[in-house]
Amino acid sequence: MEPEAIDNPMDQLKELVSKLEHAYSGRLVSVVLYGSGATLFEPGGTEHDQHSDLNVLCVLKEITPRELSEGEPVLRWWQQTGHPAPLLLTEEEVHRSADCFPIEFRDMKERRRVLFGPDPISDLHIDTRYYRAQVEYQLRTKLLRLRQQGASVLSDPAALLRLCVDSVTTFIMLGRHGLELAGAKPKTDRRAVLHQLTERLKADMSPLELLLDIREDKSGTELDDPGELFAQYLVCINRLVEFVDGLGTD
Repeated sequence: MEPEAIDNPMDQLKELVSKLEHAYSGRLVSVVLYGSGATLFEPGGTEHDQHSDLNVLCVLKEITPRELSEGEPVLRWWQQTGHPAPLLLTEEEVHRSADCFPIEFRDMKERRRVLFGPDPISDLHIDTRYYRAQVEYQLRTKLLRLRQQGASVLSDPAALLRLCVDSVTTFIMLGRHGLELAGAKPKTDRRAVLHQLTERLKADMSPLELLLDIREDKSGTELDDPGELFAQYLVCINRLVEFVDGLGTD
């Protein structure tokens, strides 16, 4: 008999920690929820952020083929619930990787909730010398991927729309980092970030807000042509790339 599905994100997180403890025993150091999903633990957060990605950092004493093998059923289960694969790092890698992943670690510093063990992020120093370059790299890489994947499903409106909906939160997150690079104090709410980008870039970011509505299944959301929305979406992302690229010439 298949186990009963767990729909509540808080219960899913508790189950994830339990499974990780069982899989790794004394080798599990910390489990940290970071990014927008961490607001689940704030007052009213369960309702407000039920559509947020649950990004999880899992810190282990070491990571060898043994840990990968023993953790495979847990990580597969977590992804099957619809969440991104946990980020697996050793304690040493956490302290040595901050300069390589300033986006991810800045997100962790800003919003996180420790679910198990000590907080591995609290005393972490983040070298931001390559911060702008990484934001631009991520934007350009994901834009190229969006174009490639979109080109292969242009004749399939449902698949094209799903591609846009699945990617929109990533571009909003990168837009928030673009605002921070520009010296603005970005909001945490995604729609608030889009409003800030609209003002800062002097560009219409409503296609991204429409995709958020569809992603969150807001009643009354109407869409005539996914192909046209995809075209508008690409224009917005291109404008965002130009904005971040321009910050490097100041």
